Amino acid sequence: MDTNNESRNATPSASRRNLLTVAGVSLASLSVGSAAAAPAGPDSEVRLGSTWDKTFPRSAKVEHRKVTFRNRYGIVLAADVYQPRNAKGRLPAIAIGGPFGAVKEQSSGLHAQTLAERGFVTVAFDGSHTGESSGIPRNVASPDINTEDFSAAVDFLGLQPNVDRERIGMLGICGWGGMALSAVAVDKRVKAVAVSTMYDMTRVMSKGYNDSMTSEQRARVLEQLSRQRWTDARRGAPDYQPAYNKERAGAQFLIDYHDYYMTPRGYHARAVNSGNAWTRTTPLSFMNMPILTYIKEIAPRPILFIHGEKAHSRYFSETAYAAAAEPKELVIVSGASHTDLYDRVDIIPFDKLASFFTQHLASA
Repeated sequence: MDTNNESRNATPSASRRNLLTVAGVSLASLSVGSAAAAPAGPDSEVRLGSTWDKTFPRSAKVEHRKVTFRNRYGIVLAADVYQPRNAKGRLPAIAIGGPFGAVKEQSSGLHAQTLAERGFVTVAFDGSHTGESSGIPRNVASPDINTEDFSAAVDFLGLQPNVDRERIGMLGICGWGGMALSAVAVDKRVKAVAVSTMYDMTRVMSKGYNDSMTSEQRARVLEQLSRQRWTDARRGAPDYQPAYNKERAGAQFLIDYHDYYMTPRGYHARAVNSGNAWTRTTPLSFMNMPILTYIKEIAPRPILFIHGEKAHSRYFSETAYAAAAEPKELVIVSGASHTDLYDRVDIIPFDKLASFFTQHLASA
């Protein structure tokens, strides 16, 4: 089934009912439905779990440790570092984040461990205000803060004694693909960037899927979001959207999200998308901040775009690829959906990712 066609057919009617739901983020059902309970979480103090609670098996080829580091806003990020077992010398490194609403125990950790098997030091982290990272309130996102989170991971990697700080790359998955491109445009320390199954979260929240949101719908969304601020200010705490991905229904890509986030395949209790939710006002900062405005400034550093042939989100990579300057490459994975590239190790082109980073993070 062509999920691109299905999403185009499904989105306009969904927009009329609910204005918009994008990547699990409901922008307009602000006065209907029961909100998810406010999740508990750390503030300035981060308590890291000690058990292996990933959604993928541990590799005997890789050493793993849990770490923390601060971004420039003072938020403490929790992360997992993976490195080849018994590696010698200073190695190339990759900062890895995503998907949007996921945690490091899911897709980003799988990518980090697999690339560590290929010879890289990798760090997969929880974004600010999510997972094991600090930040109050819980489960709120920001295109600025989350872009900064990626650069904070580069800060961390560049201080490790076994990392060559002149050989650092970045990998963003789903909505964190857009964050990675935004970060690399301004962070000249990063030598190469790859994005997989990418979303531009500022585009989809401000314009809807396939840019289908009308100006009238946008105005209504902003009206509701603005008034929600008074409700939150009166309560002294944010309200939360209805829980994500609970129901296996709707367009095929929504069923795919459920089948990843709410089944043993990818469920994790700390993930926003695994039956939790973003704050109702999370979309506000995404509505007028196009994060890919300066994508051309990544050049002459290379960009690798990877996307599934059947992914409803494929157009994000195609238009970002068109806007980027050379050197760039777009790889379309035959038959793959959006979520196939989260964890399907038989489909994810790890050989391509490894060769891309090996080439472009080579020793001077």
